[in-house]
Amino acid sequence: MSSHTAEPAAQAQGVRVFPPDFVWGTATAAYQIEGAANEDGRTPSIWDTYSRTPGKVRNGDTGDIACDHYHLWRDDLAIMSELGVGAYRFSVSWPRVQPGGSGPASAKGLDFYSRLVDGLLERGIRPVATLYHWDLPQELEDAGGWPERATAERFAEYASLVAGALGDRVKTWTTLNEPWCSAFLGYSSGVHAPGRTDQAAALRAVHHLNLAHGLGTQALRAVLPADAQTSVTLNLHHVRSLTDNPEDLDAARRIDGVANRVFTGPMLRGEYPEDVLRDTAHLTDWSFVREGDTEAIHQPIDFLGVNYYSPTLVSAASGPGSHGDDGHGVSEHSPWPGADDVAFHSTPGPRTAMGWTVDPDGMYELLCRVRDDFPGTPVMITENGAAFDDYVNPEGRVVDPERISYLHGHLSAVHRAVQDGADVRGYFLWSLLDNFEWGYGYSKRFGAVYVDYATRRRIPKESARWYAGVVRDNAVPPAPGTEG
Repeated sequence: MSSHTAEPAAQAQGVRVFPPDFVWGTATAAYQIEGAANEDGRTPSIWDTYSRTPGKVRNGDTGDIACDHYHLWRDDLAIMSELGVGAYRFSVSWPRVQPGGSGPASAKGLDFYSRLVDGLLERGIRPVATLYHWDLPQELEDAGGWPERATAERFAEYASLVAGALGDRVKTWTTLNEPWCSAFLGYSSGVHAPGRTDQAAALRAVHHLNLAHGLGTQALRAVLPADAQTSVTLNLHHVRSLTDNPEDLDAARRIDGVANRVFTGPMLRGEYPEDVLRDTAHLTDWSFVREGDTEAIHQPIDFLGVNYYSPTLVSAASGPGSHGDDGHGVSEHSPWPGADDVAFHSTPGPRTAMGWTVDPDGMYELLCRVRDDFPGTPVMITENGAAFDDYVNPEGRVVDPERISYLHGHLSAVHRAVQDGADVRGYFLWSLLDNFEWGYGYSKRFGAVYVDYATRRRIPKESARWYAGVVRDNAVPPAPGTEG
């Protein structure tokens, strides 16, 4: 039977087959898994400082050891090989490869990533490098951090160093991961490093993160071979209004502005949305946006990375606004400049251990919006996954049916979006390993692989084996419990 006849037959049986060149991967971030915080010349990042600040991270946890991936990377690559994934999205630790955030590169720091890349290629796994996943060198924060233009300029220099060392083998590059979190959780609500609570500074950080993406992309292109791919990863919020009342629709517009369009506007259209500038005019006059900045930010990219976990439901507030914690931590300071009179609501449905609603339809709707708003822009799902209260049972297994159900629902939503014309090229499961979950420390487990932090032992969960089957078949099987 030819593949052309086999595929519709499989689809009819509830098997969702993906396009033949679809990329299946998994993802991690440096500070969350590497450990070795003080080895081989690495200097502190803002997360080293923040996690040592009393009361900022649950249980006083830090990333000093984490999963000890810095020493156990070969074990982790063996797990990836066992799962059969075709790609691995990792992040480079800025203070490991350029201590202090300026000056020459650290040979030992670059050597670690060089060995990692070689190990991936030897196993037939495509390396996907993210240059910034929140671990700003502390010296750059001491000099003002992301609210300062110089930080974007330093980022471009750092991008050039890393691409110069790895660009002969790494063909896929991402500048920033979730700049929304860096700007608004780091500088407005303060629940992420560096823990500042200044809405005007957060808006300056937005612009300089956008500028870092643009300057970083230019720096990458100046060094990389012509066939290399560049991208950025955004945690696009799927914002819904509680009702169709004009006041609620306007609340959704304002949140969409500072959640999404303040990044997609300059990056993908070459301009900041007028309504966002208007909504935040009482906080800043945006005079830090210099002539030529939006042109520098608006660089061609080969794909847009999209991270999705759960939708956002808002309305106009009848009293003082409730800004919610967006699953990242509770603060009396809002991460939403210009939206103090917006109320956030719980969405119905089952929840993960993070308290996030399981809503695959949100994934589908978000991908269709990207299809409609940015035609011709390919998409990679660079993060999607869930935390549950996993444990090792007496048989030594980690049985996690909730995660399998979560993945089934969301991968089915991705497939539906592809069927409906969304140009989705790949999916990266978050995360390969249980790890340091930022302000939640080690209390939340997102991994496909269970990590015993006392012994560093890795135990693939049942969901890892399920995902390996998806990768092997390039298809999502029927819903759990409906087979046969």
